Amino acid sequence: MASLKRIYTMTGLALLIVILGIVGISTWYTVDESDQAVILTFGKVEQTVAEPGLHFKLPWPIQSVEKLSKETFSLQFGYKEEGGKISEYPNETKMITGDENIVLADLVVQWKITDPPKYLFNASDPEEILYNTTSAALRSIIGSTKIDDALTSGKAEIEADVRELLSQLMEKYDVGISVLAVKLQDVELPNDDVRSAFTAVTDARETMNTKINEASKYENKRMNEAEGEKAAILSAAEGDKTKRIETARGDVAVFDKLYAEYTSNKEITRSRLILETLEQVLPNAEIYIMNDDGNTMKYLPLRALDSKAAATKEQTEEETKEQKSTKEGGAE
Repeated sequence: MASLKRIYTMTGLALLIVILGIVGISTWYTVDESDQAVILTFGKVEQTVAEPGLHFKLPWPIQSVEKLSKETFSLQFGYKEEGGKISEYPNETKMITGDENIVLADLVVQWKITDPPKYLFNASDPEEILYNTTSAALRSIIGSTKIDDALTSGKAEIEADVRELLSQLMEKYDVGISVLAVKLQDVELPNDDVRSAFTAVTDARETMNTKINEASKYENKRMNEAEGEKAAILSAAEGDKTKRIETARGDVAVFDKLYAEYTSNKEITRSRLILETLEQVLPNAEIYIMNDDGNTMKYLPLRALDSKAAATKEQTEEETKEQKSTKEGGAE
């Protein structure tokens, strides 16, 4: 009897030690900086802990802890990279564009867990939901995009549209996942023949754009030259206009002065104007002063008198020079 009582006592002590050990171990937990924890009370979410460090809770099985990462995850759609080796899945990435062409499109989705309780309990496999939703969103956007845009300049717009649609769908499914970024890896044609044909079309389009740009550049150059010539002609015309106006004003001023002199002495002014006009019109003509009394015409040859006077003046100047030279020699 004593032996049985001793066995019960030892068993009870062992159970008590085990219970105390479990209580001691399960009443505290640590959260790393890259983790977040969910406290469950009898399987029901009690609170979410995101602060790193040592924390305490009620012992198991009253409360338990589920830890989830706060880091950013990458979902690879259409391919998988492991150990530096890339495996492609073309059947998953084959889709039809808006103009009924077939392309292969794969991408990477950056996501993170923003609501741990929903991630744990709103779906059995949230990552599978994210993968299927990514496929649906990408196919929807590619299906409304032309092949030229998908293969060339429209990739950025496709990425933005896929991200927006994927975020809306994940918010609707409410599984605690937030989409951070979407990046298209490759959008290509399904075989070499199609790629070659499309490359030829793309090269032709680039050549066309180059020619159009060159023509526009030449057009702009010629337009600038024409504008410059136009400005030069207008400037010359304005200068000529100003010159003519000023000349006319000068002529008017001269005429006004002549007219004032004419009104004060009409005969003298008339004679002077006639003589000046004759000098301008007939610069080499000889002028004679004539007196006709009806019988004999008498005239005064002014040109001959001018010549004789000029010769006399020249002879006088020479004699004066000689006399001056003689005086200077005698003085020496």
